Amino acid sequence: MEVSPSLLAANFANLTPDIEMINSSECDYLHLDVMDGVFVPNISFGFPVLGSVSKICRKPLDVHLMIVEPDKWISQVRDLGAEIMNVHYEACTHLHSVVSRIHQAGMKAGVTLNPATPVSLLSDIIEDVDLVLLMSVNPGFGGQKFISNTLKKTKELLNLIKSSNSKAKIEIDGGVNETTGAALKEAGADILVAGSYVFGAQNPHERISLLKNL
Repeated sequence: MEVSPSLLAANFANLTPDIEMINSSECDYLHLDVMDGVFVPNISFGFPVLGSVSKICRKPLDVHLMIVEPDKWISQVRDLGAEIMNVHYEACTHLHSVVSRIHQAGMKAGVTLNPATPVSLLSDIIEDVDLVLLMSVNPGFGGQKFISNTLKKTKELLNLIKSSNSKAKIEIDGGVNETTGAALKEAGADILVAGSYVFGAQNPHERISLLKNL
């Protein structure tokens, strides 16, 4: 299992120790949630903070834009050195164009679905994306309870990927811990995003290792 801890749950009064923890851990990515207060009811951090983080983080960056018009920020995400750029299906009128431009910028393209958005809407784009992120909580705030229907959606998404000969990975974000993580692995998930479960622990390295070895 791949693990992408979410910076949203880190200590913003002093990020350096948390990022150093990420660097020395078994995790595969650092997940960065950019929120604008419009697409989701919260504001997180912008590109000045992301730029500072990218200078000291040695893990690949998994950038998740929870914003309106995410296509306007492709070059800025690229300039961070991000490996993955995730955009919401619900925020992109011309999704195929956005995915193509992310690829042209040299990044992997991810498409995110909110909890109430059905997997079937991805049937015409699934072969073009590198990753699909399923939100297992309503986006905007950390520490929410896992939405159990995500297990069904994960299985549906896996079936769509297989039937389309897509190589897309399945990423899950929200309410992830060792219990939900194990169920998600069984359902077909490849990458788990975990925030408070990791950063709120006395031993974050141990929590990351638990998820890695599910």
